[in-house]
This record gives sequence, C-alpha cells and structure tokens, in this order.
Amino acid sequence: MRAIVADSGRLTWQTVPDVAPAPGEVLIRVTAAGVNRADLLQAAGNYPPPPGASDIIGLEVSGFLEQIGDGVTNWTQGQQVCALLAGGGYAEYVAVPAGQVLPAPDGVPLEHAAGLPEVACTVWSNVVMTAGLQPSQLLLVHGGASGIGTHAIQVARALGCRVAVTAGSRNKLELCAELGAEIAIDYHNEDFVDAVRDAGGADVILDIMGAAYLDRNIDALAADGRLVIIGMQGGVTAELNIAKLLAKRGGVFATALRARPVDGPAGKTEIVARVRDEVWPLIADGQVRPVIGAEFPIAEAQAAHELLESGDVSGKVILRVRD
Repeated sequence: MRAIVADSGRLTWQTVPDVAPAPGEVLIRVTAAGVNRADLLQAAGNYPPPPGASDIIGLEVSGFLEQIGDGVTNWTQGQQVCALLAGGGYAEYVAVPAGQVLPAPDGVPLEHAAGLPEVACTVWSNVVMTAGLQPSQLLLVHGGASGIGTHAIQVARALGCRVAVTAGSRNKLELCAELGAEIAIDYHNEDFVDAVRDAGGADVILDIMGAAYLDRNIDALAADGRLVIIGMQGGVTAELNIAKLLAKRGGVFATALRARPVDGPAGKTEIVARVRDEVWPLIADGQVRPVIGAEFPIAEAQAAHELLESGDVSGKVILRVRD
C-alpha cells in the first residue's frame, strides 16, 4: 500500500508495508483523512505515537470496511465508516480497534466524515464528560474557528448552552457567529476576560493555548467554573494563582485523547460510543455539521500542513486519498 512518510520534515507519498487487522480490529480502505495540529507536531518529530500505534501520521479517517478481524461481530464488510485513530491515517489502508469506528453519518459526504471523529470525540469527552457542561451555561472556546472550535460551538448550542469564542480575524469571527456563538472576541484587540465577565463568567473554558492563557482563563471563570486544557500552543509552563482558583471553587483539567487506552473508563471505546449515541443524532437532524475549510489530494499533504500551520484556514483540512 501507499502512505505518507515524514522524512526530514518533508511529507512524501511512498510505498510502505501492507497492514492487516489484528483480533478485535477492522481494516478500513481509506477515502479521506483529517488533518490535525497533532499531525504537524508528529511530522516535525515532536509528538511520537503511543506505544504499539502506527508511526504513520493521521488520527482520523473515513472510508469502507475492507476486512473484519477475528472477534468483531458488530460490523460488516463494505460499510461506510469513519474512525478515531492513534495513528496510521495518511494511508490507503489502516487497521483500527473496532470500538473506535463510527458509521459514516447520513447526509455527510464520505470524504467530509473524515473531519468528524477527532473533533467530536475531543469536544464531547472534554466539554461534556469531563467538564459537565449543562444547558444555559456559558462555554468559552479559544480558537473558535478551528475544527474543534466550529464543532464545539454547534454542539454547545444544540445542548442549549451559550457560547463565547476567541478568534483572530473578522472572517473567523463571522463564521463563529453564523454557527451560533453569541460573544465573538477578536483576541488581537479585545480582552476576552472583560467580555466574558460582562456575561457572568464562563462555566466551562475549552483551551488550546495552555500556559499563555492560564491566569487569564482563571479570571474569566464563573463561580464553580471548569477550565479544560487540551493544547499547548502558548507554552507549557505557567504560574497558577491557587487563591483565585479557590475563591471561585474552580477546577482545572488537562487531557489528551490520543494516549487514552482503548478500553476501560473514559477510554476511546467509551468516548466513541457516547459520541455515536449523543452527537450523531445532532448531525442527522442538521444541528451539527462538519465545517471543511480546505481539501487536498493526499500527495499534497505537505501543502495541507503548511496551510494549517499558517492559520489561514477555518474549520477542518481534509486529505483525499481516493475518490
């Protein structure tokens, strides 16, 4: 089979050894793969895959079930699916535990379904399962026009929540507003702390910045608010004012999806099952849709990475492996 190989920072489409499903796995003939910032880190040599995972880049795909491994009884060869991966997505075929596979949602083009598993599992596991977002509460999303951000806005609105976002351009802020964000903050010119405080404070904050925003995120929390950190674009080390956190009875969580176990409490199988039960119906009735900002042929993965790195794209970037 062919796959993208990262060599000295360059991505090339090459022949690599075939893969086959182990017991409990399925083999997917890949139609498209989603591009994530974790892929950029891995390509640069800064984010190695978890032990036992494929060293091929790619955390989500869509396609057709090509082969069913021993012990798998709930899937059928030929089904259209998408899947959450620990690696291996930038390829013609990928093997994945059956519990991490989702049916391709009705009404969504199969190639666009590749942009759903990572964002859907990230948002639901963090905003709902970890932070316990409730109807009428205020969710603040940093990077509101990103793949995760655009999905989080729609899911929160479907749950009856208010949404505030930060973004860095008028076009991105307008997109967030169209998706349902009622507070759209230009982080270049506005203080998100003041904007959110005026709305009563954020009950939940979904943060991709890490260290750079830690203190200000605490300031922006409402009483009993929860901050969930899922990225480190603003650094890894910061000072935490515990007195401010105590005064708000606040909680700070830091989570990662890729390294979670397949099974067990809050493992990938449980998260995927919750997403199928809770989020897929929202997609089916049109309340949530994938926001696709750009599509590239798989051989142009380098260009796709450069676009995502530039920040000049909203929503997800998709790599088309085959028509």
